[in-house]
Amino acid sequence: MNTTTLTPVQHSRSVERIVRGQPTSDGDGVKLTRVLTQPLQKRLDPFLMLDAFGSDAASDYIGGFPSHPHRGFETVTIMLEGRMRHKDSVGNVGLLEPGSVQWMTAGRGIIHSEMPEQEEGRMAGFQLWVNLAAKDKMTAPAYRDVPPADVPALALADGVLIRVIAGSTLGVSGAVSRPTTEPLVLDIALPAGRSFDAALPAGHNAFVYVYGGGVVDVGGDAPTRVESERMAILANDAAADGVRLTAVQAARVLLVAGAPLNEPIAQYGPFVMNTTAQIHQAVEDFQRGALTT
Repeated sequence: MNTTTLTPVQHSRSVERIVRGQPTSDGDGVKLTRVLTQPLQKRLDPFLMLDAFGSDAASDYIGGFPSHPHRGFETVTIMLEGRMRHKDSVGNVGLLEPGSVQWMTAGRGIIHSEMPEQEEGRMAGFQLWVNLAAKDKMTAPAYRDVPPADVPALALADGVLIRVIAGSTLGVSGAVSRPTTEPLVLDIALPAGRSFDAALPAGHNAFVYVYGGGVVDVGGDAPTRVESERMAILANDAAADGVRLTAVQAARVLLVAGAPLNEPIAQYGPFVMNTTAQIHQAVEDFQRGALTT
């Protein structure tokens, strides 16, 4: 655990819009909240989806996510509570446990499953989808498990704790670094009354998701109050050098930012490409057993 001090943001981004997620289910009946939905994909490019899941009832998650395909993007699974087992067509097997992160590049194709390794207790976490550039969509699939101890953590002098999942902050590089989309993913624990200033590249699209039951003021001189289980889309402001987060009540915050690809997005379920013809090809490849070759 690294200890450092805060570097103030001179001009914070403001909140453009607050989003309340849509309750839905996926996999074999797993209940979740879809926070970043398809209509927001262009606004939050390169991010395609954010799902939040969390339940104490086994019936909400016990079906898990049986084998299913992906092509054309990356998935980031952030486990907060519970245990799930990953298996895929490339031969990878991994365990998602509390505090761990899984970063999977579907590339030209992968078939995987994520199944609970528990029959009771709480299961909670996030899955974020990050688009791949057109030039990278047919790259070889890849998979990385990051155990809790390998996610760099920062402790600020005032009690703020930051897990650096991707990108870098305050001079600390995260567990994952990706070219082109340059994602920044921070999991921040804010004690009541404390603030955190995060530097953000001016050209990146960014959002925060507040969770853990707390309330956070987002912004500088005239902040917007964001309640738990809400996403705040941050305004793109060329003069801003970051965002200020201040906890009204102790809270956790997922801060996500990335460089937009500015490319066409064509999606059909688990396939995300640039054209309808490429989607048809992905479906055909899957149906004839050639998605991963």
